[in-house]
Amino acid sequence: MRGLHGSVLDELGLLITSAAVPPGHVLRIEELEARFRVSRTVVREAVRVLESMGLVRSRRRVGVIVAPREAWHVFDPRVIRWRLDGEGRLAQLRSLSELRRGVEPAAAALAAARATPAQCGELAGAVMRMAAHGRAGDLESYLAADVGFHRTLLEASGNEMMAALAGVVAEVLRGRTRHHLMPDRPDPAAIRLHAEVAEAVQGGDGPAAERAMRAIVDEAAHAMLTGRPA
Repeated sequence: MRGLHGSVLDELGLLITSAAVPPGHVLRIEELEARFRVSRTVVREAVRVLESMGLVRSRRRVGVIVAPREAWHVFDPRVIRWRLDGEGRLAQLRSLSELRRGVEPAAAALAAARATPAQCGELAGAVMRMAAHGRAGDLESYLAADVGFHRTLLEASGNEMMAALAGVVAEVLRGRTRHHLMPDRPDPAAIRLHAEVAEAVQGGDGPAAERAMRAIVDEAAHAMLTGRPA
């Protein structure tokens, strides 16, 4: 049941976020049952989740209405993933890159003042794993280490609002790998920048941490927005 629900949810989410099903369109439960060949229970559960994301609104005696983009919960990692998988990928990448540039350098500066010894150790460990997996060309393991680095950094900022964006950043990083916007072997220069952030955070050097993190975000933005690795 969870597998069917997830499949229907992903397909509907992609249809809505890519505007293949436009705002104002009415989705009828019985038509969705026939289209996906699943039970009404599966369809209703998928619709319930979409409604919780602001993608649809249910109206009695009308059906399920696709909501305008202004109503979407754009920070939901699943919404981000669907938008990255659709035709509006470039606009979504630009928006996410601008968000990261506004948040992550500031988070790095705060982390230099607030990170715990354990968090400093985790940042350093993540960099070592990125270096090892990068040399081996293991992009999936490299991605896991990269996600862990950025999650730890946002948490180390000591700001709960920044920490709450960890899922957003993780989805951007996963999307970069999924859509082949990473080189076959990660750029050693990018790994060095991560090491500079970790060292600056451990050394309490806020300006250096901020500069290095801005360079990381700028490199990623260049790679994603041009469609090729920097």
